This record gives sequence, C-alpha cells and structure tokens, in this order.
Amino acid sequence: MSWECIANSKLEDTGFNYTMSLIQGKYKMIILYTLMEFEVVRFNEMKRYIGEISYKTLSATLKELEADGLVHREEYPQIPPKVEYSLTERGKTLIPILDAMCEWGEKNRL
Repeated sequence: MSWECIANSKLEDTGFNYTMSLIQGKYKMIILYTLMEFEVVRFNEMKRYIGEISYKTLSATLKELEADGLVHREEYPQIPPKVEYSLTERGKTLIPILDAMCEWGEKNRL
C-alpha cells in the first residue's frame, strides 16, 4: 500500500463518507432494516418495533431519510390519518449492505 496515496486523500471526498452521512445516526439503520424486512410499515408499527425511540426522534429520523431519498412516505387522506413508509428504489440499493451486516452479526455474535 502506498502511503503517498493515503497522504493525498481526504475522507470527506470518498464514497464511504457519503454513505455514512446518509445512514449514520442512532436509529437510521434500524429503520432501514425494518423497512427492508417488512417492506411497508406504518408509523406506530415502526415505533412498537424499535421500542425505546421517542415519537419526536422517529419522526425526525424518517424525515431525514425521506429528504435523502431513501424512504418513501405515503399519506392517505382519511380519518384517522394513515401514513405508510417504505424504501425507495434508491433505499433498496442498501439491501445488500444491510444483508451483509446481518450475516456478519450472525457469524460473529458472542
């Protein structure tokens, strides 16, 4: 490995850094995993699945993932309001990464 290559590179210019900027956060990966497993999930179902997350944090995190183009929010005009979340096509491209993380965890769990 060439040290010169490392010396001239900047982490902020890498694809790794960009990916981390999208998925970094306490609950983002759990939300993405939930949507990968269950495909379409309502807000309160997501809250029950995650458990310890507050409604405010869940809402803010879903908004961030939606703004980044990873999660789709579908709102139905009815009473009571019905909102469903799912992965976008862009979000679905993270599935191999999520699967690999699951496999690694299963193999390396102590």
